This record gives sequence, C-alpha cells and structure tokens, in this order.
Amino acid sequence: MKALSDHSLAEFEQQLAEWGFKPSHAARLLRSFYAGAGQIAWAELKVPGGLRERVESEYGVWRAQVAARQVATDGTSKLLLRLTDGKSVEAVMMPDHREDRVAGCISSQVGCAMGCDFCATTQSGFERNLTAGEMVEQFLYLRREAQAVGRRLQTVVFMGMGEPLLNLDNVLNAIRRMAGNELGGLGGRQITVSTVGLVPGIEALADARLGVNLAISLHAPDDATRARLLPAGRRFGVEEIMAAADRFQARNGDRPMSIQYCLLQGVNDSPEQARQLAALLEHRRMHVNLLHYNPTGSSLSGRRYEASSPAAAQAFMAELRSRRVVTHFRRPRGRDIDAACGQLRQRSQFK
Repeated sequence: MKALSDHSLAEFEQQLAEWGFKPSHAARLLRSFYAGAGQIAWAELKVPGGLRERVESEYGVWRAQVAARQVATDGTSKLLLRLTDGKSVEAVMMPDHREDRVAGCISSQVGCAMGCDFCATTQSGFERNLTAGEMVEQFLYLRREAQAVGRRLQTVVFMGMGEPLLNLDNVLNAIRRMAGNELGGLGGRQITVSTVGLVPGIEALADARLGVNLAISLHAPDDATRARLLPAGRRFGVEEIMAAADRFQARNGDRPMSIQYCLLQGVNDSPEQARQLAALLEHRRMHVNLLHYNPTGSSLSGRRYEASSPAAAQAFMAELRSRRVVTHFRRPRGRDIDAACGQLRQRSQFK
C-alpha cells in the first residue's frame, strides 16, 4: 500500500483526476496531511462525497513503522523506523536552544558505502537508497515528535545514515516536498545537505537551485589524514572539495557554509592541524562545527577511536578562533542513548 508521502503535488493531482475528482482538491489534502504530521484533518476540509473513503482505502497512514524509540534526558528523541522490506533507518529530533523549536536529522540511505572509519553506520555496509517518500516519512515522524512536546520542527539536516549526494534525485524530490509552501512548508533555507565531499554531487546540488545549505564533513585539513579516516578522500582532495564548495556558495547567495569536524584523540586534534584548517578557511565565509565523538567500538580498520580530551578540544577551538575562524562546538545530544549515527540500528534486532 502506498502512502501520501510517496506523491508530489502533480502526481497526486493526476491520481485524483484518474479517480474522477477535481485535481484542485489535491493541494488542500496534501497541505493538511503535512501540517498534521501525517494525519489529514478531514473535519476541516470540504471534499466531495467518496473522496475521503477512496483516499483512506488506497493509502495507509504510515508505511514505515517505529521499531524502537529512545528519549534522552536532554529531550533528544531517536527513532528506528522499520521499512516495508524489513530494513531500518534512523531519524533524530533534537531540541533547539529556543523552547519552541527542534531540529531534525534524517537518513538518505539504508547503511552507507562511504566507509568512514569512525562511523557506526558504515559498519553494516550499503544496502539501498531510500525513496523520496521514505525520507518524507522521516520528516513527518519528526514533525509529530515535535508537536507532541509542544515544539515546531524548524530545521532538517540530511546527516543521518547514508551519503545524500549518492541518492541525489530522491533527496531533491524529498526536499521539494518538505520545503515547498504547497506541501511541507519548511523552506529551503531550513534544510541542510551534508556530504563527505563528493564533488560531482556538490555541483549537481548547486544546479538544482533549491536554496538549501551545504555542510562538508571534512574531519581533517590534509589529504593524508583525511584519506585514512574517509576513503572518499582518496578520490577528491581537500582543495578540490573546497573549490566545489566555493562554487556552490557563489551560486546560492554566498551564505556562510558549515564545515563539520569530529575531533578524534591523537588523529586530527593537534594545534598544527588546527592551524592547517585555519589556513584552508582563510578568506572563506565558512564556519566550523566541532563535534564531540561518540565512541562506536572497533572500526572497520580495527581501530578504536576516542574523543579528544577536553583540554585538547578547547585548545583546538582556541587556535582556530585566534586565527579569526568562526568556530563553535555543536552541543552534544543524546549522550545517554545510542546517539551516534547508526548505533541504535546496530544494536537493534531490526536490521
């Protein structure tokens, strides 16, 4: 059975026409569906007789089901969603510093092919791409989680399981449904796509001109260190990635861009590496998100990574700031649950 999240507005208009109803009803139904986080407020809509019955008979409320749910003491909510083929993905709701807002993190693939050595998701390998509808359902589940605690889902980042730029067509279609005023209404500027630095994908995302933000998961300022941590670094060098990011930025309003940098003890957290990163970002309108590492056990290479010590982490940030790089630590979320991407799925029986 399909879900309404599987349809764009044009597709649902066509469906109504095939059923013999006016296509103009499609926009009102889908707006209600998105605003209600997956539920249509039928009592508030004036629709012709038989339309509600036809929609409810043809479409299920959800195709993905919650297989596991964890809530941290800080309010972070992590969902493991079981898909119709039995595979599972993670979606996370994180409270904002403002009491009326939350941020969401959604997945774009089942598993991941990037092989990043410190990431839990990559340990299960790549299984398949998610459809646009499956990504939209994550968005709706997180919107429902936010509504349940009296908050609003304000921003969404494609930073969960998978590499979004390897599933770009479906990601773009999901963004259009989530961001467009006629459906999800979130707005392109409230959406961030995070990548390990796949240059052709960055170019294609820029070509789409959806007004979204780009985040680069850099994690090292030099090619040698980065290639050990992220195998994709062997294909695209740091300078090549940054040049692609520059072009994306120039074509999307020159808004500041995020550099994600997970600090790993004795790997990428030295003062010299901070200076190298500062030199790389000189004259660029980019800010650095320093990430606290959540240990995930033995990596693909057999190494057990550890988070940088508080002293080393603070020294790294101080070195960047002394060189006029806008830097802050992303507040750690869900430290008392399986917070790292892929951990809940890894430990669950639903795989």
